[in-house]
Amino acid sequence: MKSILFCKNPYAFGILKPIKDVLQNQNEAFLWYVPKNLLQEFPFKTEPYTTSPKELKSFKSDAIFVPGNEVPHYLTGVKTQIFHGLAGEKKGHFRIRHYFDLYLTQGPYFTNRFNELANIHKDFKVIETGWPKLDVYGTDKNNYNGEKKTLLEKHHAKKILLYAPTFSPKLTSAPFLQEEIKNLAKNKDYLILIKFHDLMAKEWVLAYKDIASHSGNVVFEEERNIIKFLLMADLLISDTSSVIYEFLLLDKPVISFKNVAPEILWENSLEYSGLVNLVYKNLHKDPFKNQRQYIYDQYHPYSDGKSAERMVTAVKSYIEKYGVPDKRDISFFRKYKMYKMFRS
Repeated sequence: MKSILFCKNPYAFGILKPIKDVLQNQNEAFLWYVPKNLLQEFPFKTEPYTTSPKELKSFKSDAIFVPGNEVPHYLTGVKTQIFHGLAGEKKGHFRIRHYFDLYLTQGPYFTNRFNELANIHKDFKVIETGWPKLDVYGTDKNNYNGEKKTLLEKHHAKKILLYAPTFSPKLTSAPFLQEEIKNLAKNKDYLILIKFHDLMAKEWVLAYKDIASHSGNVVFEEERNIIKFLLMADLLISDTSSVIYEFLLLDKPVISFKNVAPEILWENSLEYSGLVNLVYKNLHKDPFKNQRQYIYDQYHPYSDGKSAERMVTAVKSYIEKYGVPDKRDISFFRKYKMYKMFRS
């Protein structure tokens, strides 16, 4: 099976890597697609890759793995949506754009919704596999224990707090929590790690880098691998972000600000205030501990580290049953959008 690993944003690298590892282990051919503007950040330059949509077309793939919303309709292969997050409440998560033949879902919450949509549109299939980005939870969960210990000793701290907000202008807490983070940093028992999304507005990146530069126990993290920081942190501070669910699956407490999820099973503040007290409360009492099982059961009930393997198997099964599609039949508007977006 010849596969394209389709990257439109930097976060795709970490999501697709477990799939790439499975393809390599099975001696299957693959080709990374990386836009020219991301090439400097691409970490797998020793592997087959291209920046050219024309080369993708000539590759004649059997499958295309896409952790994003768009993929050129004219490429051959099973166009497979593997998602870039777990925040189903975000606008557009369940929007059907008609680019995909196959949706590989993370858990029942997503599977049930997409099956309902599949029954309406009747032009794609849905298979639940789990999410490859979280395979590390089943294979290398303790990988960073040593680094965590070293960090805490270096900063003479007892707990690691991770601030990881969304970049979305309408949902991000970054403009409003600067003074709250400064107040939190007065407690030297806390080491505060700040990890921003690749698409966060530059002004907030600079603002929080400035906070870190004036505090010995606040660190602005540039490293892209947020999983590392999720595994090391004792508590997460966020807003409306997929990272909340990724953290809850580790059975650790979360504090969010003005989260828009219809069902919130963690500490959520409706005001951008009180962070110091909320952190103390959730570290010492963990009042939402018993409710986290629902997130595990519904959002990602897989801890075996084999979601990427299930994804590859699912695509092979699809091909065996339905063959390799030449293209997708989509509207003129979407065709025009794809030609414009992915012109060589």
